[in-house]
Amino acid sequence: MKPSVLFVCVHNAGRSQMAAAYLEHLSAGAVEVRSAGSAPADQVNPSAVAAMAEEGIDITSASPKVLTTEAVQDSDVVITMGCGDACPIFPGKRYEDWELEDPAGRGVEAVRPIRDEIRRRVIELLRSLDVTPVSGAAG
Repeated sequence: MKPSVLFVCVHNAGRSQMAAAYLEHLSAGAVEVRSAGSAPADQVNPSAVAAMAEEGIDITSASPKVLTTEAVQDSDVVITMGCGDACPIFPGKRYEDWELEDPAGRGVEAVRPIRDEIRRRVIELLRSLDVTPVSGAAG
């Protein structure tokens, strides 16, 4: 059974969307990927969309989703990004908190270093799940 990962941030518009897109791309479908927000925005951050497009990953069709208890229960790993206590805790789940700057309201230049750090952490996550990142993902 393939592992499942849930990325959670407040607005589900930047960090969690980029992380989910990287995990889908770099795992080539070997990991079930979810993302959600405790207070979802109306749309994905345009700077996050632009930054991911530079990596050849299209997230234009992504949309912020509300965090549900079911999404947490259905995931093996829950990665929070600045959502504080909004994420429910269940026994037996692996939780990680990734402290990353919030890209909200920032231009693509400011989002690039956040994107690159997310990519690095997603590759580490894949290795911890015994999933080999797809070729071209080294770095």
